Amino acid sequence: MRMPLRLLSLCLALTFLNNPALLAEEKSAEIEEIVVSTLRLKTSLKQSGASVSIIDEALIRSRGQSFLADSIASATGVTLNQNGPFGGQASIRIRGASSDQTLVLIDGVPANDTTSPGGGFNFGAIDAVDVQRVEILKGPQSTLWGTDAIGGVINIVSRPAEETFNANFSAEAGSFGTYRIATNASGANEVGDLRISYSDIETDGISKADEVDGNTEEDGFDAETLSIKGGLNLGSAARLEISYRDTDARTEFDGFGPATGVEDSDEVSETNHRSAQAKLSFGLFEDRLENVVTYGRTEIERENFSSGVTSFSAEGERSLLRYQGTVNFSDSHLLSIGYEAEDSESGNNDSSIDGAFALYKLHASDDVTLSFGLRRDDHEVFGSETVGRIATAWQVSDTMLLHASWGEGFKAPTIFQTTFFCCGATSANAELKPEFSEAFDLGIEYRFAEGNGTVGATYFNQDTTDLINFSFAVGGYENIAEVDTEGVELELAYNLNETWSIEANLTYLDSEDGTGSEQIRLPEKTADLMINWHPSSAIQASLMAVYNGEEGDRRGTVDSWTRVDLAGSYHLNEHVEFFARIENLIDSDYQQIFGYGTPERSGYFGARFSF
Repeated sequence: MRMPLRLLSLCLALTFLNNPALLAEEKSAEIEEIVVSTLRLKTSLKQSGASVSIIDEALIRSRGQSFLADSIASATGVTLNQNGPFGGQASIRIRGASSDQTLVLIDGVPANDTTSPGGGFNFGAIDAVDVQRVEILKGPQSTLWGTDAIGGVINIVSRPAEETFNANFSAEAGSFGTYRIATNASGANEVGDLRISYSDIETDGISKADEVDGNTEEDGFDAETLSIKGGLNLGSAARLEISYRDTDARTEFDGFGPATGVEDSDEVSETNHRSAQAKLSFGLFEDRLENVVTYGRTEIERENFSSGVTSFSAEGERSLLRYQGTVNFSDSHLLSIGYEAEDSESGNNDSSIDGAFALYKLHASDDVTLSFGLRRDDHEVFGSETVGRIATAWQVSDTMLLHASWGEGFKAPTIFQTTFFCCGATSANAELKPEFSEAFDLGIEYRFAEGNGTVGATYFNQDTTDLINFSFAVGGYENIAEVDTEGVELELAYNLNETWSIEANLTYLDSEDGTGSEQIRLPEKTADLMINWHPSSAIQASLMAVYNGEEGDRRGTVDSWTRVDLAGSYHLNEHVEFFARIENLIDSDYQQIFGYGTPERSGYFGARFSF
């Protein structure tokens, strides 16, 4: 493990330089606390020291978009690459790290695809309708979550049950023969709580291969999702929680074309993705020791068809057993230790990894919080790896917050990478080793004295070594690449008055490989602007503009583009709400990935009923 002395010095300096007597005045009000579950300890966003973006339910609703990937892509430092809309393979990248280097959790259950070559997660079929919030934890987080968290973590949290019985139904229709229905029911009492939801989205779609290149065949999409989430209160502060999610998706897509890399063809992918979790929480020693035991399991089945004939099929599963115990020594000291055992399967191959970790949080004063972490994982093939993490937050004054973090990450080769070979090779590369990353970030947040908004800036730097790439020379995978990434994230949220507010962010990213070449499919600049209008409790509307700078691709350059969307809703009464949106309002002609098309101006309208 490598220790960054400059950041450790900064942490200590923040501790000793902070003196409440030096502050001009006492804090006038408590800052609203947002507890970030992805940090593994009960830590508010302001005290975490980490670089975290929260996509909450209000933001998802105001944007009005059907697919969760679009909302996630609005966060700073996040890039979306999708090979065609409506179910196309959607990859989320955090600060330049590939989607294969991002750990995705659904209600805390690892959901990455064990059957894909790099073990990434496809966001293309994730409906936003039942999501309460998304936590995006940036930078290497292997100390908290082990392998796969080399670039960051995305935790998708589904909505919990309401305190009283509640039921909702919504229906939506629009361009390209699109419709969506969703329904849910929930309730809770002193015994426990339960929420069940179902959604179905279907569309005729557009051609995945860009229409401007002569591709006119429509590629449809259909996805159904069933979600169950509940809890049983066992007494003495003990609680058993369960969650289950099942998504069936059918996606039509296009195949290889010599001109742009893709052209019309009769290709279909049918995927079933299931995840389940059981979590038992209980206290010991007068609740000074909080215990959580979790078992989670994810399964995926995929079959592809070409002109009606099976061209590919795969099955994979991933199971996890986790224990975490947290000791509250005092209001200033919090210690957590844990153990995880994870098994993955893909076809006839499997792998396992065990890990132990310790996390410590110190409130050095009312205004300074320090967090430390250490983890050791043991992979059955690649041996042991030890990583660490440091984070600090200093509330300098009522209006200013400083934060800094440093962390390490590693990613063991996937089952596919350790077993695949071709092109004259007689076996897979036995010399393959894990990828490794090290990163730090420094940030400042300023809250306007009137309390109407905040502005923030974060600088980040990340080095990744031993990247795994496919090589024809060895007929398989080898460690041949490294990537150096740095950038700046700027954020602004401001309430102009009781009716109008704005949210904006800008990311500058410079990411180069070991030869000095820019990484493909990574724009240097991205920006997101959202103007909200809320004239009454019944009416709200949002105008959103997304800018994506020029980026290179394997077969050409993808030009910069700007897309504008408009969404709004009207509450007729407490039981009925109408909503509508126009996507690509200015009818921009653009691509996210070279050769793949995007929808022209399109509109959608729907209604939501509550009982």
